[in-house]
Amino acid sequence: MLDNLNLNLALDKHTYLAQIEDLMRELRSLQNICWKEKVAIIVVLEGWAAAGKGSLVKKMTNYMDPRGFLVYPVLAESIEEKEYPFLWRFWQKLPPKGAVSIFYHSWYIHLLEDRLFKRLKNSTIPLVTRDINAFERQLVEDGVIISKFWLHLSQKELKNRLHKYQEDEWESWRVRKEDWQQAKKYQKYKDLAENMLTYTSTGFAPWTLVEANCKRWAKVKVLTQLVADIQEGLRKRKIEVQTPSAPPTSKLLSTEYDYLKQVDLTLSLKKQEYTEKLKSAQIELRRLQKKIFEEDKGVILLFEGWDAAGKGGAIKRVTDILDPRSYQVHSFSAPNQEEAQQHHLWRFWRRLPPKRKIGIFDRSWYGRVLVERVEGFATEQEWRRAYQEINEFEAQLFSADYVVIKFWLHISQDEQLKRFNARKNDHYKNYKLTDEDWRNREQWDLYDVAVNQTIARTSTPQAQWTIVPGDNKYYARVYILETIIDTIKNQL
Repeated sequence: MLDNLNLNLALDKHTYLAQIEDLMRELRSLQNICWKEKVAIIVVLEGWAAAGKGSLVKKMTNYMDPRGFLVYPVLAESIEEKEYPFLWRFWQKLPPKGAVSIFYHSWYIHLLEDRLFKRLKNSTIPLVTRDINAFERQLVEDGVIISKFWLHLSQKELKNRLHKYQEDEWESWRVRKEDWQQAKKYQKYKDLAENMLTYTSTGFAPWTLVEANCKRWAKVKVLTQLVADIQEGLRKRKIEVQTPSAPPTSKLLSTEYDYLKQVDLTLSLKKQEYTEKLKSAQIELRRLQKKIFEEDKGVILLFEGWDAAGKGGAIKRVTDILDPRSYQVHSFSAPNQEEAQQHHLWRFWRRLPPKRKIGIFDRSWYGRVLVERVEGFATEQEWRRAYQEINEFEAQLFSADYVVIKFWLHISQDEQLKRFNARKNDHYKNYKLTDEDWRNREQWDLYDVAVNQTIARTSTPQAQWTIVPGDNKYYARVYILETIIDTIKNQL
């Protein structure tokens, strides 16, 4: 692939100046259009050291509105970043709708320098490739325009430029030891690049290979393709028709299983038995907290369920005995203005616990296929593709040594009504009962379908659902604690 590039391609200065001015004006115009249309752009610049990425970024940004873009130079992971899945740091830097993020190096550093310097195990390379492709597909399907470039140099040109920069007092600080290693191990690095380009050039985010021995040629080619990519992205956006979300039917399809109907809601514990079992389970969970720390694991506990099903009470019993420095509880409602400008998973990536800690989520990323689906806040295309996005997200967590435990707290309609009335008449709890709770209750059948389909489509070997019989709070709390203990023990 790279050997077939003609690195002798070049532009004279006069032709270059004539073309570059037109391209930059067009890019500035497209930036304004994307801002108005709320379309995010991601530019990925990869290639050899000294291939001209820096001067290319400078040329692009000199013409663009500085309020609408950010440039991210990417190096090896920091100590903090190693505490999370490798894509975590890049989710933090995604542009909101209408803005531009330029990545000077990117998530591909994991498949290039980390492989060259053996910072990445060979056994994890297919998983990393899978995760990158899923990451880019999710963004493109959400309306983001991604433009990826590999700037290619000959070995002779690479060495010449490194020597030139090394001797320049204004440029020498930019030359890293790793850059010289690229020149020394040119063939090996080129083979890694070929492999990366082959497996990550996809229909939704293809690579553009750039002959970069001539800097003028490289700049014109990159900017020409970037303009074309943005124009094509805007064209597709106009012709795509978003189908309004239709609420689920009140009956399950005959081919689908009714998981909730099979739950035995008569299961219960007496108070004395509950007290004994609760104490025993909490002590065991505290012991496991130490093992989680020692074995460098992350744990995510996810609580979904009917309104008044007991999520808050269950979370309190889980955390009562834990060291507060080693867990975080996050409660989610509708996305705020900032969160609404991003992919729906963005706000959850930001709140992942680091390794050796427990993250507890009261509501979660399943809002896309539950409340957003039923209430029509997500289009049908959005909530249907969310099943795959969620499964990919949880598979990435599992690959990064996280234990993911998911609970649906199930209660009967009669029990819910009883709890609603109790809250209404309790001075200390009536704030918990809202008009939205009553409205959700009226749509019980629609939520019932959505929940059953969610369990069927997102219960995977890496992250299975546990349906909790919740009519008896004592039974539910102990059942949840014992499930957490058993699951962590099995995965440790």
